[in-house]
Amino acid sequence: MSGKKAAALGERCAQGGSWNASREDTQVNTLMASNTGQSGFLPSGANIFCTIPDIFYLVELVFGGLVLCLVASTKLIPNNPQAYVISVTIFCFIMTFLWLIVFATGSHRSKSSWASADVACHGFASLLYFSASVLLAYITISIGLFNSLVISDNTLLTLLISGNTLLNSDSVLIYKLDIAAVVFAFFTTLLYVVHTIFSALRWKSF
Repeated sequence: MSGKKAAALGERCAQGGSWNASREDTQVNTLMASNTGQSGFLPSGANIFCTIPDIFYLVELVFGGLVLCLVASTKLIPNNPQAYVISVTIFCFIMTFLWLIVFATGSHRSKSSWASADVACHGFASLLYFSASVLLAYITISIGLFNSLVISDNTLLTLLISGNTLLNSDSVLIYKLDIAAVVFAFFTTLLYVVHTIFSALRWKSF
């Protein structure tokens, strides 16, 4: 009887050990999956700051805010297309902030529909930012060509751009602000594109 009890006890210990090992493997796999964000799992809470692509939310907000501030500093001169550019930056900034809140609070409940919406929203934001960046680069080059005109006799050169009277002294500052805005706008576009790619990879795993 003692031999049978010892054998049964040994079998239970073996089963318990295999169960613990299996549970540990599952925990490790879940952790690895959550870090890459590509396992049909949407993070929530503080986990969004250590998963890809959700970690890009903060970076998109920072650089998107920089673009918004730089474009606003140009006094929207000329109005077209600067009004469109600043509208895009405001829309994407608000959308990204709301998306960050949704993921931080876990309102998505890790549903595949939210993963699909994540891909669609960031893909749309990528297209908007790319179009705004191209237009901003175009107007920056145009202002630079105007500033290359020679001013003689220390007189101010009045330039007419899209119905706006622009003094050359102001256009130099606006030109520098636009250059910085173009650089950050294209970088922000790249962030949204990368975010879209990783979100699409995660969406395929659902």
